[in-house]
Amino acid sequence: MTRIFKPFAFLVAAIYFLVDAAFWMIARPVARLLADHWVFDRLRTWIISLGPYPTLALFVVPVLVLEPAKPVAAYLTATGHVVSGLAILGVAEILKLMLIERLFRISRDKLMSIPAFAWGYGKFGQARNWVESRSAWQLMRRLSLSAQHAVRRYVLDIRASRKRERLSWQSR
Repeated sequence: MTRIFKPFAFLVAAIYFLVDAAFWMIARPVARLLADHWVFDRLRTWIISLGPYPTLALFVVPVLVLEPAKPVAAYLTATGHVVSGLAILGVAEILKLMLIERLFRISRDKLMSIPAFAWGYGKFGQARNWVESRSAWQLMRRLSLSAQHAVRRYVLDIRASRKRERLSWQSR
């Protein structure tokens, strides 16, 4: 039975890591930039002042606002507007991930004070640990990290060559 599911698990892990790496390579720097911006200080203060249950309800807002973008993106893609559909899907997913991740970071302790949330988060952690212990997951994680390092090296090499080019032009 495991022989049948192993290739499927490998494929799911591969797709997950590719999508995850693509979204987080874009979302993480943007989230850091936005999180440190002074405009969001008042919003952060307001979120911190909320109680546990209103904070939990706040998690619904990004999902309700950005989740309808998926059917719109699917419709656009199906009607031949592939670039527009993928762009809408990408932007909506990145925004949703950034907002939910940031909300969770700000209010983790408060949310963990809700027994049902803490229980669900514990079960989620157990499921994640089980999936991450699978050999297919670990292989895809190694391949994903190798690909990320290769891209970083390539970008750094390009930057270094451009800098050398500029310096050689300046010395002429």
